[in-house]
Amino acid sequence: MHQKRLLLTYGLVFSVTAIWGLNIVLIKVLVEELPVQTMTAFRIMLAGITALLVIIIGKSLRRLSKREWVYTLLGMLFGVILHHSFMATGLTMIDASSASLILALVPLTTAILGMFFLGEHLTKLRSMGFILALTGVFFIQGGSFSSMQFSLGEWILFGAMLAQSISFIFVKKATATLDSKQVTTIMYLAGSIGLLIVSLLAEPTGGSKMASAPLFIYVLFFLSGIVATGAGYMVFNAAIQQIGAGQTALFNNFVPFFGLLFAALFLNETITADQLIGFLFIVAGVLFGTGYIERQWISTLMLPKKRRPES
Repeated sequence: MHQKRLLLTYGLVFSVTAIWGLNIVLIKVLVEELPVQTMTAFRIMLAGITALLVIIIGKSLRRLSKREWVYTLLGMLFGVILHHSFMATGLTMIDASSASLILALVPLTTAILGMFFLGEHLTKLRSMGFILALTGVFFIQGGSFSSMQFSLGEWILFGAMLAQSISFIFVKKATATLDSKQVTTIMYLAGSIGLLIVSLLAEPTGGSKMASAPLFIYVLFFLSGIVATGAGYMVFNAAIQQIGAGQTALFNNFVPFFGLLFAALFLNETITADQLIGFLFIVAGVLFGTGYIERQWISTLMLPKKRRPES
């Protein structure tokens, strides 16, 4: 029974990573048809409402302490307002395939920040991971120092990636005493209000333009907001409770793979050899840099040696 539940959890998390890879493609389509900031605000609001319904049904609401409010709101500022604003804006300038590879650096960047702000240690294997990931970025840029020049869209996506990584530090502090589902709900609902204010300033006529898109675009909009962002994060957070943060985070490495795959299938984007090589280096960098390889190695060394059969 336990094995079946474990396989179900693995299957659900794997499905979520596929949906998140597809979500990058969905957002790429949405930003070309709808006002960027207004669409982002309402998409995140949908995710927040979805998360709110989940915790109401689960009866997991409670009052927050001042400390929990501070960490949750800081997580909302970086993880919702800045991350989603930057990502939507950046996707108007670069391909979804390149964006998915840049966002693949989130686990590694989070690990680096954790060393500075959470007291985690830098080891030789983690250092190797950082070098591998930077090598991956080098190949994404074309594999040549002469062509090593980032576009504005790529810089904005790097900003989105960094903002999300910073938010994870605050979320980790908030969830030390608070249910992760409630943190996610507050971040999305409060963040959507912040994004709505930004959209009113940046796109005064955005509300009226939201009503003029084809029906198919609204289907993608609801799919992105409710399924990918709202339900997706609920499943991901539940998996963390079931199998632990370390094992769950490893599934994140499938997101850029699916991002590349769906960008090629639905947007006819060309996947280059340099991108594939860069992807492999980034995945290797994440495995080393987040400490996963190190933990597996240590756990293997600590396993008791099998006794030889007596003669």
